[in-house]
Amino acid sequence: MKYKHTVAERFLRYVQIDTQSDPQSDTFPTTEKQKNLSRILVDELKAMGITNAHMDEFGYVYASIASNTTKSVPAIAFCAHVDTSPDCSGKDVKPIMHKNYQGQDLVLPDDTTQVIRCADYPYLNQLLGHDIITASGLTLLGSDDKAGVAEIMDAANYLMCHPEVKHGQVALVFTPDEEVGKGTAKIDLEKIGARYGYTLDGGEAGVLEDETFSADAVTISIHGIIAHPGYAKGKLVNALKIAGELLAMLPKDILSPETTSGREGFIHPVRVEGVAEQCTIQFIIRDFETTKLSEKEQLLKTLAEQVVSKYPGSGFSFSITEQYRNMKDVLDKEPHVVQYAEEAITRVGLVCRREHIRGGTDGSKLSFMGLPCPNIFAGEQAIHSKHEFISVQDMNKAVDTIIELVKIWEERGGTKI
Repeated sequence: MKYKHTVAERFLRYVQIDTQSDPQSDTFPTTEKQKNLSRILVDELKAMGITNAHMDEFGYVYASIASNTTKSVPAIAFCAHVDTSPDCSGKDVKPIMHKNYQGQDLVLPDDTTQVIRCADYPYLNQLLGHDIITASGLTLLGSDDKAGVAEIMDAANYLMCHPEVKHGQVALVFTPDEEVGKGTAKIDLEKIGARYGYTLDGGEAGVLEDETFSADAVTISIHGIIAHPGYAKGKLVNALKIAGELLAMLPKDILSPETTSGREGFIHPVRVEGVAEQCTIQFIIRDFETTKLSEKEQLLKTLAEQVVSKYPGSGFSFSITEQYRNMKDVLDKEPHVVQYAEEAITRVGLVCRREHIRGGTDGSKLSFMGLPCPNIFAGEQAIHSKHEFISVQDMNKAVDTIIELVKIWEERGGTKI
């Protein structure tokens, strides 16, 4: 595809806007600053000539490019999220371009103890000659998912500049709060107006993901008995100590993120909060087989019962909240959605690799909301960390993949009556 990509220039601008979401916030979006990027995206879309681009009160950006074909083609959507992870600072990101990468260690200048090495990230060996973007060593970069945002924006720009490329209606959606599990909480599917969708929120070039974890959250609240510590003998039951004992009983060699890989699921404590009288532990439960979530939850409940039973007068409550489900359950019923993406990746000269995600995307929720939505590579590497990096050439390929994908949907379309 002969086209001067704008994706790198867009990406370098977008990552400098702090859009970190907040898992402890009750507002929506969880941080108002996410809207700062959303507003810019609306302005840029309008400058392209996409007049219906707008941001709603919740920070979602909606836009669409009208069909220009005489064929009957289902509307398709491309989606990415504007927020960055709370796991690592996203404030004052300083992106650095390392042109014509030749396999050297990348020492990040603002903290020289942060070194990106091929030994730690073997994918770098496939990026020789590429232009690599990193942060400066003090923050994450934000390619998750500002790479996807920039790629969709560049693809939209291409379509607006090349009306000779035939396509059906193309919807563009940018969401807040994906990193804290709320990316689709206020989304308006009717406003999107698409039959199928694709998220741009993946890793290595050529990867296509059609399967995610199924996910639940579990909250255990432990109730102790409070007493003045000077006169507590035979009275005090410390909820914090019970919580510590419960955490110590979790399996050490299995069922944890640090001991699992591939298709193995886990039980993961993510937050402890409380005082001696009452303490709350929050867990995330993950597995590719939805039925196995309940097995893990029952194990956790049994452990809690065993610990609490040793402390007369104590008690606990146990609650489960569904977070998302494996999108493969939906996509297997619409196989052409994934097949078309696979063909598009092949057309741009890449080898397509179908993989599963040890996590979730907005596509997980969207699929079960009626918008089947696999995940296409965006080039993201070492996400949620100060070592995050991305290849400009990988981002360009993602843009090319979007263009080929809209062409394929048009090619497969039927004649309008």
